[in-house]
Amino acid sequence: MAPCPWPRFKPPPTGFVNTCCRRRPLQAKRWPASEPGSRPRTFSGPARSRFNAVLQLDAEQRRRGVITLSAGNHGQALAYAAQAFGIPCVVVIRDDAQVTKLQAIRRYGAEIVLTPIGRWQERLEEEQHERDLHLVHPFDDPAVAAGQGTVGLEILEAVPDVRTVIVPVGGGGLIAGVAVAIKRQRSNVRIIGVEPERAPTVSESLAAGHPVSPSRLDTIADGLAAPYTRPFNLALIQRLVDEVRTVSDEAIIAALTSIVLQAKLVVEPAGAAGVAALASDAAIQRPVVIVLTGGNVDGIRLGSWLA
Repeated sequence: MAPCPWPRFKPPPTGFVNTCCRRRPLQAKRWPASEPGSRPRTFSGPARSRFNAVLQLDAEQRRRGVITLSAGNHGQALAYAAQAFGIPCVVVIRDDAQVTKLQAIRRYGAEIVLTPIGRWQERLEEEQHERDLHLVHPFDDPAVAAGQGTVGLEILEAVPDVRTVIVPVGGGGLIAGVAVAIKRQRSNVRIIGVEPERAPTVSESLAAGHPVSPSRLDTIADGLAAPYTRPFNLALIQRLVDEVRTVSDEAIIAALTSIVLQAKLVVEPAGAAGVAALASDAAIQRPVVIVLTGGNVDGIRLGSWLA
């Protein structure tokens, strides 16, 4: 496997939030409020890693443009990065995506192609071939993984005594990058992945020993509803991640409510999955850092969950 290219830019530092709330969902000592480079503009986790992917492109690839598939957050981050460099961008997105995510992608000048989730990959390949675009995959891309790995480096710098890091899992790209960065420096830090019970893509792939399609994909945490993982990520997760857990949608919403009302942070359900895992297990070793990624949530939906 070729080494991941190291990021060619210096992103702004991760925001960490100290919390002293007494309720169990917020017993973590410190939290990254979001992945670096995302909170000021896109409010989605993957911004820095997508900037890194765009920076790896040569002149011809930039001229042709980029394409990706996304549930919303990755597409928004790539659109933001592409706009910054004047690169055409096409996002193939599931046709039930939140309106707020669609609006954000269009705001950054990208073209949206809506498709049923069952034809996601097929439609991506069709558009890529017909338009001769360069693919920036949301989680199967070494440049993306390298950018996400810098989150792990900043966790070690900000919380040097950390014992456990909890990371939400969709296709596995974020946790793979974070695990590589942390385990290379601190092999004793425990890495726990968390995915929805109703989108167990990585859990079921780990059980099978190879990537498989999940048995269901109907979670409220759409940002974690990846229809597949890839061998690149799965191999890193098998080798470096200590455990991947699943949490119910009900636990995710309870955690989201605690984050909004107690920590005063707005995250989408995907970003609350790690807190849901912590709330259900008092034995997790502290200090613990939970990665919160994804703040694109419809106000009406958020209000209904908090009611």
